[in-house]
Amino acid sequence: MKTWKKVLIGIGVALVLVIIVSITVYQSHKNLVTVQTGKAQKQNLASLVSASGEIKPKTYVNIGANAFGKIVKLHVREGDRVKKGQLLAQLENVQSAADVNATRASLQASETDSVAADAGMKTAMADLNRAKSDEARAKLDYERAQGLYRDQLIAKQEYDAKKAAWESADAGVAQALARVAQGKAQKDSSDKRITQNSANLTRVSDVLRKTTYEAPFDGVITNLPVREGETVVIGIQNSPGSTLMTLADMSVITSEVKVDETDIVNVKLGQSADVTIDAIPRKIFRGTVTEIGNNAIVRSTGVATSQQSSTSQEAKDFKVVVTLTDPPPDLRPGLSSTAKITTATRSSVLSSPIQALTIRSRADLEKPSEKDAVKAASAPVDATKQKEEVQGVFVIRNNKAEFLPVETGISGTTDIEITKGLQESDEVITGSYKVLRTLKPGTSVKIDNSAPKKEEESN
Repeated sequence: MKTWKKVLIGIGVALVLVIIVSITVYQSHKNLVTVQTGKAQKQNLASLVSASGEIKPKTYVNIGANAFGKIVKLHVREGDRVKKGQLLAQLENVQSAADVNATRASLQASETDSVAADAGMKTAMADLNRAKSDEARAKLDYERAQGLYRDQLIAKQEYDAKKAAWESADAGVAQALARVAQGKAQKDSSDKRITQNSANLTRVSDVLRKTTYEAPFDGVITNLPVREGETVVIGIQNSPGSTLMTLADMSVITSEVKVDETDIVNVKLGQSADVTIDAIPRKIFRGTVTEIGNNAIVRSTGVATSQQSSTSQEAKDFKVVVTLTDPPPDLRPGLSSTAKITTATRSSVLSSPIQALTIRSRADLEKPSEKDAVKAASAPVDATKQKEEVQGVFVIRNNKAEFLPVETGISGTTDIEITKGLQESDEVITGSYKVLRTLKPGTSVKIDNSAPKKEEESN
């Protein structure tokens, strides 16, 4: 055989071998799925609830108008630190001061009348005692005259005179008793006028006192919306009154946040929290949960559900107050803040990346041979059981995806506790999301943990 024929035969054999190998490789990669993986490993986990809100002092008060009038003097400015009892503002008080002076004069006059009534009653008592003495003497004279008249020792005229004198003295006693009763009535009336004028003085003094505003506690003036010369009014029914200023005790600072209704069941008093403030970047403040609201707040309106007449299906939040442990001195109320509350911690527990968790129905987990056996069986299939969902992860066994049902515990930021179903160092499939959504047990997989493409991330 010539050499060129041998070369052609060798080339043909090589081409056939290349074609066979290519077809084999193509068939082997035809059903291969590219996945990303992670390791199941032991680590410390912390379950966090994140919520946003604003900085607020624990104790603050809006000092509102207690009386109608014009502001004649403001003794503080916004940002001033004040002490308890310090004078803050003064309203016009000409009329209320005049009312106090007039009522005080009336009270003094009624007290003078009471003294005079008391003296008159004492005089009436003295007259009563004298009248009783005169009546007793006249009665004795009349009784002696009766005896003498029976014995014919005095004339009828003298006897009648003694009798008339006794009756006149007895009438004097009755008159003195009436004057005593009159004196007591006048004394009671003057005492009642004293009580009435004292009450009026208390009322007008309170009105006068409400024109002067003092600090109820040590704090900082955080809001001063009024100026000298403005007129303030008190609230009437549903109309709120004027607010002169806001006084806040900045010694105890809190972050008041709104926690979603799905997370509030995990939040407890005393749990620690990390608070970040937008105005102070790259700094974390420690805090503790000190208050948890009992009423849900509708997210769109900010109104508590207990204040609504109808039910609402909107998303709801609950107020949670986190007290900062060591707040900075220059912190201002109203600053936006975010609190990350630690609701649970676990030490050295087996965990898996959260994105590895997936859900499959029992029908999806059946192998083809099992499905054929079910179809061939005469017994009817329980459709409800077939639709039952199972939580689990896909692990790699012999370059194939195998679904393992798992039981979970607390969730961290990126990992979740696995209490049953996995072993340490198991390689679990974490992505991509599109692959996990459609992956079936037994599928051949290829591991590629390089950075995903942008289109895969968008999916």
